[in-house]
Amino acid sequence: MTKDITLSVPDVSCEHCVKAINGALGSLAGVEEVSTDIPTKSVHLRFDPAQLSLQQIEATLDDVGYTVSPEHA
Repeated sequence: MTKDITLSVPDVSCEHCVKAINGALGSLAGVEEVSTDIPTKSVHLRFDPAQLSLQQIEATLDDVGYTVSPEHA
C-alpha cells in the first residue's frame, strides 16, 4: 500500500536542488516516485509507509540541506 504526500520545501530554487532532492529521496527504500517542482517549491513523494516514515523522509531532506516547511500537506 503506497502513500502520496506533498511536502513544502521553501529552499527549492533551481535544477540543482531538484537533482539533490530526487537523488537523496529516490535512493531510500520504499520510495516509488519523487518529483520536485521549482515554481511551487514542493516535493511530491509516493512511498511505502511500511518501509519508510515521514520522519525519515524529513531527516533525509535535512541531511542534504533542505528543510521541510511545517505547514506541509
